[in-house]
Amino acid sequence: MSPKGKTARLLVGVLLLVLASFTFSTCGGTGIDLAGGGVSGTGVSTGAIASFGSVEMNGVHYLTDSNTIKMSHGDDHSFELDQAVFRVGMVVTIHHGPNDNNALEIEYRDNLQGFIAAKNSGADNTLTVLGQTVVVDNAALFTNLNLNELVEVSGFVDSAGRIRATYIERNPQSPHHGGEIEVKGFVSGLSSSGFRLGPLPDGTGTTVAVSFVGAGLANGMYVQVVTTGTQPVSGVITAMRIEQLSPRTVFPEKSRVDLEGLVTAPPSSSGTIVSFAVEGKQVGTDNSTQFPVGTTVADIRTDMRVQVQGTENSGVLSAARIIFR
Repeated sequence: MSPKGKTARLLVGVLLLVLASFTFSTCGGTGIDLAGGGVSGTGVSTGAIASFGSVEMNGVHYLTDSNTIKMSHGDDHSFELDQAVFRVGMVVTIHHGPNDNNALEIEYRDNLQGFIAAKNSGADNTLTVLGQTVVVDNAALFTNLNLNELVEVSGFVDSAGRIRATYIERNPQSPHHGGEIEVKGFVSGLSSSGFRLGPLPDGTGTTVAVSFVGAGLANGMYVQVVTTGTQPVSGVITAMRIEQLSPRTVFPEKSRVDLEGLVTAPPSSSGTIVSFAVEGKQVGTDNSTQFPVGTTVADIRTDMRVQVQGTENSGVLSAARIIFR
């Protein structure tokens, strides 16, 4: 595979905190109970890349070798070095061996790629890109971004349906982008003339109208909308092409999962058996769920960054351990 040309990139990466009770080794061992089993016989871990020397995410160094499949923007980059394909801050999904940290496949897909239509400072520094709100926590980065500048964004979704950027690339021009403008999200309000698109599966929070006439769509479906328009016109994106994708919060039944994200729905019910959501993914706790020392389920708050380790059960992630990030 031919090497990709260098591009101007500006990274937003925040090193993940590792609890003192966890240890890891780049030689294959880890103190974290890694996911295993499931339909595919592998674990599934998703979160933001913290560093390299292998690929570190959620406090674990996932080991890569010549057999690791590396996917970026839907393209296979397996024969390239980790740092040539991925960047610190990118939110990725890693399939790894049963109960180990040997990466079988690493997949990266951005949240969106488009032009900055608006910048708003205030309680949060935000950008508007293709009708979506992007929160930029790094003030220096926010200042240096320009209106009408092309950016690629990766990050976590908050309870308002905003994208909290962990990675921003300015003026992406490498071949895997193909010059396309695109945004990903969940379909809601489907009609004969189009639908609304937003980052949360129930259609709440920030959404944008998409004009599209065609079959095969359904409310709740996760899709990529490709458009030639640099901005929505009168609040509407005209779709040139739509592709159905699998969201990073959907896992094989009975698989063991390690999910990092923001709490988008607060705990309901009471006591130790509660239900809450991470990026719209339902998470359930019970009497055996472990929390950091000195904390309980009562410490879970909306928009808190958490890591949930557990098992997929009929669309619910049954939490064995919750870590506050």
